[in-house]
Amino acid sequence: MIQARGPGLRLACALVAGAAAGLAARRLPRTRRVRVEGASMLPTLEPGDRLLIVRPRGGHARPIEVGDLVVTADPRQATRLIVKRVAAVHGLMAELVGDNAEASTDSSVFGRVAVSDVQGRAVYRYGPVQRAGWLEPRRRRRRAGTIARAWPSPE
Repeated sequence: MIQARGPGLRLACALVAGAAAGLAARRLPRTRRVRVEGASMLPTLEPGDRLLIVRPRGGHARPIEVGDLVVTADPRQATRLIVKRVAAVHGLMAELVGDNAEASTDSSVFGRVAVSDVQGRAVYRYGPVQRAGWLEPRRRRRRAGTIARAWPSPE
């Protein structure tokens, strides 16, 4: 058993704590908080909603999928963030739309957005408290039999 006393013990504890914190920070996804403004995502998101955004991290990130709520820089004004739903993914480009088409400026106006420009996925609404909860992506349902027709049996 090794016994340390005085400044040596404090230094050892600090090094262990720093290493543990560094490892934890690398394993946890990076997050960001945003506040919704405007009516483009009604009824899913209302003005004033506060969202937790999970930013992708290297090879561990799940690729964006149709139905995900994502945050990206506004292609018309790079200092502004927008929250939109992924309508389609074409290779390295994504088509983004608002749930409220009449009030939304989306890919129909500014075109497709590079997948690499997506800053994160909205996963949780933490405010206002009465609307708090997990944000589920809206996935398109496939008709029954789609997979069977796509993968014919070897006869």
